[in-house]
Amino acid sequence: MHLPFHSPCRQNLQGPPSVGAFDEYGSDRPMQLGRIRCSSDLTGIYSCEKNSFAEGKIKMNPSRPSAIKNDIQIRRGGFHRTAAGGSFVISAVPMGPKADLFPPCKIVDLDARIEDKVVLSWAASGNYFDEGQEPHRQGQVMGVIGSLIFLLSFQLLHVAKGSMVWLNKNGYEDLVVAINPQVPEDANIILNLMNMIKNASNYLFEVTKHRFFFKSVNIIIPKTWKKNINYSRLKKESYDKADVIIADLYMKHVDDPYTLQYGGCKEKGQYIHFTPNFLLNDSLANVYGEKGRVFVHEWAHFRWGVFDEYSSDVPFYVSRNSEEASVEATSCPAGVMGISVFQDCSGDKCEPRSCRYDGQLYEKGCLFIPDIRQNISCCVMSLQYLTSVVEFCDKNTHNSEAPNMQNKICNHKSTWEVIMESDDFRNSAVLNASAPPSETTFRLLQTQDRAVALVLDVSWSMSMHNRIRHLHSAAEVFLLHIIEVSSWVGIVTFDSDASEKAPLQQITNDAARQKLVQCLPIIASGQTNICAGIRKGLKIIADKMNTTHGSEIVLLTDGEDSGIAACLDLVKQSGAKIHTIALGPSAAKELEEFSKLTGGLKLYAVDGANPSKLTETFSAITSGSGDISEQSIQLESKELAVPHSGWMNTTVPVDKTVGNDTFFSIAWSLSQPFFFLRDPKGKEYGSSDFTIDNSNPNTARLSISGTAEVGDWQFSIKNVHTTTQAISVTATSRPAYSDVPPVSTSAHMNRASRAFNPVVVYAEVSQGFLPVLGATVIATVEKDGAAAVTFELLDNGAGADTMKNDGIYSRYFTSLQGTGRYSLKVNAHGRNTTTRLSLRQNQALYIPGYRDNGKIYMNAPRPKFADKEIQVMLGSFSRISTSSLVVNTGEDSATIYPPCKVTDLHAHIENETIVLSWTAPGGDFDNGKADHYIIKSSKNLLDLRNHFDHAVSVNASNLIPKEAGSEESFKIKRENFITEHDTIIYFAICAVDDTNLISEVSNIAQVTWFIPPKASVPLDYDSNNDGANSTVIVAIGAVCVAVVCAIVSSTLCVLQKQKGRLHIETMQKHV
Repeated sequence: MHLPFHSPCRQNLQGPPSVGAFDEYGSDRPMQLGRIRCSSDLTGIYSCEKNSFAEGKIKMNPSRPSAIKNDIQIRRGGFHRTAAGGSFVISAVPMGPKADLFPPCKIVDLDARIEDKVVLSWAASGNYFDEGQEPHRQGQVMGVIGSLIFLLSFQLLHVAKGSMVWLNKNGYEDLVVAINPQVPEDANIILNLMNMIKNASNYLFEVTKHRFFFKSVNIIIPKTWKKNINYSRLKKESYDKADVIIADLYMKHVDDPYTLQYGGCKEKGQYIHFTPNFLLNDSLANVYGEKGRVFVHEWAHFRWGVFDEYSSDVPFYVSRNSEEASVEATSCPAGVMGISVFQDCSGDKCEPRSCRYDGQLYEKGCLFIPDIRQNISCCVMSLQYLTSVVEFCDKNTHNSEAPNMQNKICNHKSTWEVIMESDDFRNSAVLNASAPPSETTFRLLQTQDRAVALVLDVSWSMSMHNRIRHLHSAAEVFLLHIIEVSSWVGIVTFDSDASEKAPLQQITNDAARQKLVQCLPIIASGQTNICAGIRKGLKIIADKMNTTHGSEIVLLTDGEDSGIAACLDLVKQSGAKIHTIALGPSAAKELEEFSKLTGGLKLYAVDGANPSKLTETFSAITSGSGDISEQSIQLESKELAVPHSGWMNTTVPVDKTVGNDTFFSIAWSLSQPFFFLRDPKGKEYGSSDFTIDNSNPNTARLSISGTAEVGDWQFSIKNVHTTTQAISVTATSRPAYSDVPPVSTSAHMNRASRAFNPVVVYAEVSQGFLPVLGATVIATVEKDGAAAVTFELLDNGAGADTMKNDGIYSRYFTSLQGTGRYSLKVNAHGRNTTTRLSLRQNQALYIPGYRDNGKIYMNAPRPKFADKEIQVMLGSFSRISTSSLVVNTGEDSATIYPPCKVTDLHAHIENETIVLSWTAPGGDFDNGKADHYIIKSSKNLLDLRNHFDHAVSVNASNLIPKEAGSEESFKIKRENFITEHDTIIYFAICAVDDTNLISEVSNIAQVTWFIPPKASVPLDYDSNNDGANSTVIVAIGAVCVAVVCAIVSSTLCVLQKQKGRLHIETMQKHV
């Protein structure tokens, strides 16, 4: 069925600005002198506002004589003239083609202006000076844009995950906050959110020493909330690209604010998360601190890549900051005043007591209760809830000993040192003001129905490698099973021109989907004109929606187009998001610029024997609204080369979080195989139950009505063709319940901002916002012309993986095959016995209580979960996610890589022997194995960090490195060191590969010879002793133990628990 299409839309052409003269004034530009505002018309005549003069006398010359249009516009008719010139002599002419002799001429009329983004315009230079067409013009265009962004980086500093935040004269603009569609409508959420960010702006300005503040914020209201005339339409903002997300967790009664961080030190985060209850419940300020301060704490994670300076896992450590070793709370700075308390709870009643020692440290469950009044001003990443804290720790106040994530990941640097190395800091200056120069402004935006135009290349190159057939098959899957109900979809094709195949129409039922499928292209011919396709795509959207703001274009092409630059400005002004799909090795190198400018997806599919790879790519283009209830989820995508009479047996697990609209397909490259599908209850579906369309004869499809049975669906496929052929299986489904989030996987691939710029592959596996642990995650990276590389991603806190058990599975990719596009497919699967949910680790500190004027105030105990993990009976699950990356290997300083840094070195004493343990790095980052290790020790932590080569060596010649990811262990005899009471020895390690490339120095581990007190004095609540340090010094010996125990047993404690808080009255110390 062919639907009518509209005629091409008109294109507005803007000529380049005229070349500037040599004068050092500009007659063609508006000017502003003091308070006198003047501008010129086309004749060069200035006009000034009469009432804009500043104080003082100004004498004005008579106005320049005016020339009206008729005076300067002359009708000459046609004319022709010839002028004779001189002559010149050329000698020593080099040989070769013209292109080797002359470069393009210098561009002298480059002009820049700021609209939504920086807009550049200029007259095109030639291939050789000003003759011909400039080769690779778009690449040079992007180079200029890149240079301009560098020069104007104080205005254009974009962060990870497509964030729209940019820094404008010290103020952060276009911060996006999105409310999850599952959140019930409540106007107080918006009000409290605004107040939190306003307070955060003032606090941020103070703690950054008058540098940064929040200037403008966009709040995305979900479509599920009522419409309001004060809500504007989205442009390029979207829920899935938001900087801050407001949503409930899957677990109840958990309101920990946190920032999702994939990378290491100085690497920006993915998003900040708050629950609605955190915004609405003012009493939570008692356990997290004032909301604005918490926001700044999380902003530092998100924007500058710093980490927490407290530790819930290691709340105490043995310190040598004082003359003698002592147990201190993990914090920054050192020496925070407070007391250690253990709560013995039975039901609603809790009896606090002093913490006992277990080895060298306090027993598990011991809590540090800080004094609410402190004589310290830092640090935001540890104690932001204290009113005295108005700074980040710097190199003078930083506690480099504390066993926290900031020291581990940022190599014992202070948070302020890391912030000072950021682009924000380098491109800003201190403001001479006591408060931010302006208040934060807010815009309220509401999500609308999705509007998508498929803009598909049908040029002659699409007839190669069965691309047009694969496009038809993959786009059919997108229309039938991926795009969400109520979305608006249209279809445009382009070759040397563009055609509308289907106007924008709403998907309300299966018939509407089938109608669109009939409009998909099946023939390819002609040249490639990408801009024609984009213009037509924007037109069919505007014709129906009256705007292109908030819309999407899915742009697929396999060819090059030298004219892409012609529509970059149009794309930027459209407010539409462009998802690009590069098909095959020859797609335009500039294609991804459309996605980069608009925040769209950048996708790539290699040529294949059947359409499975392109189908995977289309399946990634789901709604970014945050509404997962109707979102398509890819369960399986598997392709094998099956020999004659060979079998392909594949299991597709359907877990209880999915099952609606479940769809299976089989594709083959040569002829139809024999196959059947068996559901978990044994019911079989044969080839007669599948649908095979005449327009797509190499694919069979089966849709399961209702909700699919939970369990393993098993494919059995036999190749009955006479030769080997490629056979693929794909499966998609939708969530089974609107209120239970499905397990999901999100794949990412990027170059890390660290030495050697390695490529890192990440896969986030989660259910809702909770990480899923124990999954098996396999990554496959492909590039046209190169063999696929398959490897396992790990969540072990080693190598590329920043944090263990956070649901982010990571690995370095070291098998680069030159410059070009790389596609990534991640397959995550799990079983009942291994899959667990966990709380986010990188979260705001839950304050157990505080001490004020001798009284201890305890907050309600934090909700407890067994080992912070929950066993989830999901059934077996499988998920597929895709991504891509463009790599320029010319940026690399080396073609080989050193071993990765060891990040999980631990040390402990076992039977008078020092035991070191760590995860083995590889020979190339975290792949392969190293050649040998270098282990060093020192009694000074910073000396070991800064002067590793000069530290004392530990003989490790007999230690043979294992394969990357293996557990390593090494024992050192104590007799090799001079030790006594209160001795602390620090260890670090480097790995060396077979080419003598050396890794970075590892994290620093310590062992301590420290004999703690055998007992503790009773809790002292005397208001006269509220300055006591958390370290309790007591006598050691059996008699003292008995005396102290007697004192403790005779102490009277009065407990009152009111509304979740415990007030402990002041007690007198017994002597």
